[in-house]
Amino acid sequence: MWFKNLRLYRLTKPFDLSPEHLHEQLAEKISRPCAGLEPSTYGWTAPLGRNSELLTHAANGYIMICTRKEEKILPAAVVREILAEKVAVIEDEQARTLRRNEKEELRQEILVDLLPKAFSKSSRTYAYIDPKASWLVVDAASASKAEELVSLLRETLGTLPAAPLSVHSAPASILTNWLNGLAVPANYVIEDQCELRDPNAEGTVIRCTKQDLLSDEIQAHLKAGKQATKLAIEWHEHLTCILCDDLSIKRLRFLDIIQESAADEAVDEASRFDADFALMTLELSRFIPSVIDAFGGEDRTSLT
Repeated sequence: MWFKNLRLYRLTKPFDLSPEHLHEQLAEKISRPCAGLEPSTYGWTAPLGRNSELLTHAANGYIMICTRKEEKILPAAVVREILAEKVAVIEDEQARTLRRNEKEELRQEILVDLLPKAFSKSSRTYAYIDPKASWLVVDAASASKAEELVSLLRETLGTLPAAPLSVHSAPASILTNWLNGLAVPANYVIEDQCELRDPNAEGTVIRCTKQDLLSDEIQAHLKAGKQATKLAIEWHEHLTCILCDDLSIKRLRFLDIIQESAADEAVDEASRFDADFALMTLELSRFIPSVIDAFGGEDRTSLT
């Protein structure tokens, strides 16, 4: 259950719900299978999976929550093929071309017929609440997926004063400066991946992997005006990740020394989950402030 991505939301008011009371609130919107004509459903599920019925998991003051999305698998190509066949038959029979609205009506009829027979797939999104430091941390690679969880939590609780992290310095400028040779913060090591973009030429992107990022080749791109929008780093010999200019953190990987410490404490699946969660949140409670400091500190002016 180690998080692989981070999207950070500042809680602008104290979060004072206990794990037990939060569980009761989440139970009002628990996940469920899709009904006959529903293309998808979205709700809360137990972070521990089959090992628990609790919709929250608490450790060291942090509260883990998890959503489950179920979606019907109905490939667009299948719908298009069936629609094309029906349209061809009708047009041959009636010797005319069907109008756009008639084709749309046929498409809807096809969906109504196919949805109840379609297979389903499910996915989970994890997050945790840090009431003491006032953070909501979502494990999501995309902003839309994170916002989906935040929106459901806001809908479930009736209110959730939360906003995406904002900092004083432009992250792309900071990352670019590091590649230009300016001092990297203590405990940070630049690795071998980055993404460079030309802010004046939309679509101009260079992605570098397994490359010396301080080489003359990279320096030439920077001198030409490109900026680093993603940069792989190692922090404190405990984790690696890619820092992004939208303040998301991707490809997060906790190094062996951390994961082995969690494994040593586990005696079964539930205790392993608990140990993983405790160690992960401990490391992130140190790492997140260091990232914010590296980007000039948190900007809270928009929160007032």
